[in-house]
Amino acid sequence: MIQYWLNWKSLIALIALLIISGTIFYSNYLANKIKQEEQIKIEQWAEAVKSNASNLITDTNLSSRILAENSQDIPIIVVTEKGVLLDSRNLDSIQLKNPAYLHKKINAFKALHPPIEWKNPLDSTQKNIVYYGESHLLNEVRYYPIVQLMIVGLFLVFLIVAQRTAFQNNQNQLWIGMAKETAHQLGTPVSSLQGWIEMLKEIPGTDKIVNEIDKDANRLLLITDRFGKIGSIPALEPTDLVLKIEQMVDYIKKRSGGQIQFEMITSEAPVITHISPALFDWTIENLLKNALDAMEGKGKITIHLKTVHEQVLIDVSDTGKGISRKNLPAVFKPGFTTKKRGWGLGLTLTKRIIEQYHQGKIFVLNSQPGKGTTFRIVLPKHTGTCI
Repeated sequence: MIQYWLNWKSLIALIALLIISGTIFYSNYLANKIKQEEQIKIEQWAEAVKSNASNLITDTNLSSRILAENSQDIPIIVVTEKGVLLDSRNLDSIQLKNPAYLHKKINAFKALHPPIEWKNPLDSTQKNIVYYGESHLLNEVRYYPIVQLMIVGLFLVFLIVAQRTAFQNNQNQLWIGMAKETAHQLGTPVSSLQGWIEMLKEIPGTDKIVNEIDKDANRLLLITDRFGKIGSIPALEPTDLVLKIEQMVDYIKKRSGGQIQFEMITSEAPVITHISPALFDWTIENLLKNALDAMEGKGKITIHLKTVHEQVLIDVSDTGKGISRKNLPAVFKPGFTTKKRGWGLGLTLTKRIIEQYHQGKIFVLNSQPGKGTTFRIVLPKHTGTCI
């Protein structure tokens, strides 16, 4: 378990976290340092203002230089204790004539720094107040880590999406390769089996046995054809879904026990849409077989087909053991199965057939443990005619 987490991905993530943490720490250090320097500059600026106000004849060179240098890029507002604007720096003077804007700025500056006060040397009863904000440099340094985190976050999202897409593509290629190889491996023995069937037909008294073997051979051919279509773009053709589902229900019904009831409900017939008949049969067969497994030899399967807003809805319901809530997210994942035997690929292939080849959707509409499960297939409806 420890080795699983201590891989190169975890190491890269740890290094990235250390770099970001170091950047945030250093940016905060710089921001605090700049803030202290700006506070000293404003205090010096205020002293220079007082010095100039006390010197009624001429300004000293020192105070004039401090006034010129220490107020650069720092927004400053000077008002009387009654709120009358006396002076400002690095702010829109036109906007400051608006009392509401002036009051808003004063409150914003007051929240950042305590104001600087001094008595007017010309009138000892009057007190002047300096409010000041933060320079553009300080704001840039302070918000730089946030911008950096956003950029890193976007990069990580892009990396995760790209990695997940690559994983899904690799997984799809794996499934395609397995399906193609399965079709290839089945093709040779099935062809040989058909040859032996033709030879058996020439032997008198083997008609009954040959017919059953021929059915199984044709079934193997159908399975081979289905696997061969995985990974390639199948040809979709207008098909009556009502008739197609009824045929598959009849096929499954003959192979289920006598205690299994089947019911087909549809509000209209025919219902035409574009499908790949062989792959769609596989989808319905998988859902019906899962329903049979869930009921363990006794219960009822209901197929409800209806059209809603140019969509075809197919609900396959059973009265089986149901699916627990914790297992619902994993139903369509490869390898998931509640049976003692099986690879857990049936619903995975079903989802691929419906969503990738037929541009539809398949999901668990509802499921209650001990009461049963309903799978829903959604397909676009085709209003043409079935040939």
